Amino acid sequence: MPESRLDKWLWVARFFKTRALAAAAIDGGRIERNGEKAKRGKPVRPGDTLRIRLGPYEHRITVLAVAAQRGPASVAAGLYQEDPESRAARERLHEQHRLAAALHGGTDKGRPTKRDRREIQKARGKDSR
Repeated sequence: MPESRLDKWLWVARFFKTRALAAAAIDGGRIERNGEKAKRGKPVRPGDTLRIRLGPYEHRITVLAVAAQRGPASVAAGLYQEDPESRAARERLHEQHRLAAALHGGTDKGRPTKRDRREIQKARGKDSR
């Protein structure tokens, strides 16, 4: 039965950009394998279930295959199958974050431009000249 190290599989499946980031996530307790705390050297086999927490989002997946090396995203997507409830929960959370950002002023433009500064000064009753 084919198997791969957990940190390498997470990197190959494109959950993390580097193996070091994958290893740090495993050591930080953000990855569970078959309901137990994972270790980076433990083998991952087809049929294993993983719980991966990336920021506010959580992925619950079933491993379908193991690849020897990292390839294109289309190949990586075939290495696992996400639970429908997990996908729905992530989409709901994403929508909530999008709506919250819209309620709180939308995009943060950072520093005011020269034009914005002049409008602020005019609104305060100060003359810029």
